[in-house]
Amino acid sequence: MSRPTPKKGAQQDVAGISKQDYRETLHALQIELVKLQKHFIRCDDKILVLIEGRDAAGKDGVIKRIVQHLSPRETRVVALGKPSDRDRGSWYFQRYVPHLPAVQEFVLFNRSWYNRAGVERVMGFCTEAEHEEFMQTVLGFEHMLVKSGIKLLKYYLDISRNEQRKRLKDRHKDPLKQWKVSPIDAKATKHWADYSRARNEMFARTHNPVTPWTVVRADDKRTARLNLIKDLLSRLHYDDKDESMLHTNPEITFQYQESCVQNGMIAS
Repeated sequence: MSRPTPKKGAQQDVAGISKQDYRETLHALQIELVKLQKHFIRCDDKILVLIEGRDAAGKDGVIKRIVQHLSPRETRVVALGKPSDRDRGSWYFQRYVPHLPAVQEFVLFNRSWYNRAGVERVMGFCTEAEHEEFMQTVLGFEHMLVKSGIKLLKYYLDISRNEQRKRLKDRHKDPLKQWKVSPIDAKATKHWADYSRARNEMFARTHNPVTPWTVVRADDKRTARLNLIKDLLSRLHYDDKDESMLHTNPEITFQYQESCVQNGMIAS
């Protein structure tokens, strides 16, 4: 499903939404998500959503809102930890395969095999040869999943450098977010430019018509969450869809284009 071309030179800080409007809209969208789940359970569909983005981009938050009212038996969130020695000695995609959706399942990956294109590349956790092998094989892997009947959606939450710095600082102050604090945090801002280059290469080499990248500008958490959910619902078929609810803002949610990097729609 194509999206309007974003306006050239648009600012990263987009207009926010009031808390009341946010809650009302989110509630209506969560009703749509329940409709979606009822449909794919009945039709034996398999849905897989990849949520990528820099540290503190808001991946946990949007996933929480998506799954909040869905059936836990048919919904899974996958957030794999550091690979084991066995994982490192196996085919790269092998540890992800057991977590792929079966019929009637909705699976969300909080970070995915694209770790190899991002944090592993930047932090030196993989070799150049391993990175290149990933880049050359990942689309074949994804296209195989699609041919098997999996509906695969890829989202990248994009935030500005200042917003990332602010969120990482807030993590250290909030006692309820201490589990999010990691040694990688300090390196996230230090290696900002390296992550940008790795992300741009990932987009350029893995965006394609079968499994395209959808970018969500996420400096404003509320609008990012609502627009991502709207986009997700608009791309999947289900009965009794309320189309009037699913219009996204093309300055917030859009398919990747090289021009988006050049005109500042994607944070550099």
